[in-house]
Amino acid sequence: MRIGIDARELSGQPTGVGRYLAALLHQWARDERAKTHEFVLYAPNDIAMDLDRRRFATRLVAGGSGTWWEQARLPPAVSADHLDVFFAPAYTAPLRLEVPTVVTIHDLSFLVHPEWFRLREGARRRWITRRSAHRAALVITVSNFSRDEIVEHLGLPADRVQVILSGIDPPPIGTAAYAEPRVLYVGSIFNRRRVPALIRGFSALLERRPDASLDLVGANRTHPHEDIASLVKRSGLSGHVRWHEYVSDERLGELYARARAFAFLSEYEGFGMTPLEALAVGIPPIVLDTPVAHETCGEAALFVPVDDERGITRALETALFDEAARARVLAAAPAVLAKYSWVRAARETLDVIENAGSS
Repeated sequence: MRIGIDARELSGQPTGVGRYLAALLHQWARDERAKTHEFVLYAPNDIAMDLDRRRFATRLVAGGSGTWWEQARLPPAVSADHLDVFFAPAYTAPLRLEVPTVVTIHDLSFLVHPEWFRLREGARRRWITRRSAHRAALVITVSNFSRDEIVEHLGLPADRVQVILSGIDPPPIGTAAYAEPRVLYVGSIFNRRRVPALIRGFSALLERRPDASLDLVGANRTHPHEDIASLVKRSGLSGHVRWHEYVSDERLGELYARARAFAFLSEYEGFGMTPLEALAVGIPPIVLDTPVAHETCGEAALFVPVDDERGITRALETALFDEAARARVLAAAPAVLAKYSWVRAARETLDVIENAGSS
């Protein structure tokens, strides 16, 4: 079977969806069943992955990486390759393809919370995602929470939406070195992830724990725009808060190794991978008290009520300094993490793709 894949998220500096696709490809590269297929990866620029080019051919399709590329440039290239099925891992797929498509929709933030998106961007996402979902042979999503939203808001039958839990693949870290009580946040900075509230909660913690520090890792993609650098400066936290817009996996591993607590105060996620990555390397995560956080983290997290900034400060102090509370969270980790496996995710995703291509 010839399987086409929209691989543009692997160009440049891969984050969320790019890491998701990269993990699937790494598993398919060594899976015996996947070796019976040929994969064709489409991207506007080079892909920084070490894959067998005979099995994972790359087609560079010029024309940027946005909607015009997807809807106008990509279809002719796909048609020329005579595929059996096409996999779109990032919400949308070309609408003019003649082969079956499988689409992964990670969440519906742009539909449920349009205020978080610029008017034109939000309208574009809603229009194309809805049509991609209805045209797809099957939609994959990453949590029961997202499945329920897709069924409700996109009007898809429940049997056309399949939940496949992602795996957890934290960067390799060396020996943990807690030279100071450090808090870590990792993820693109969106309004829904309440990084300003985290900074304010951390600032209050410093009044009692002046040796604490906070590392923020992620590009600022807020709308309306939140000036994170100015907030840190105005709060007098320049010596305690470090913002890294992007770091290598090696550097990220160093930050995880030095962290003692992880904070990810998102009010809306389809899955929320980085708190689980922190948990996998022995760092208690602090998350907002939301349905999807309970679904993904179970008992292995400290939960903060939404809009409780004093609660953020208390949770930070607990995660950093309360050994009994830390032990309770980490004791629950093995049962939670057992649910997440890239081997299983890749196998189940390939099942869906094969079924779509054979129908």
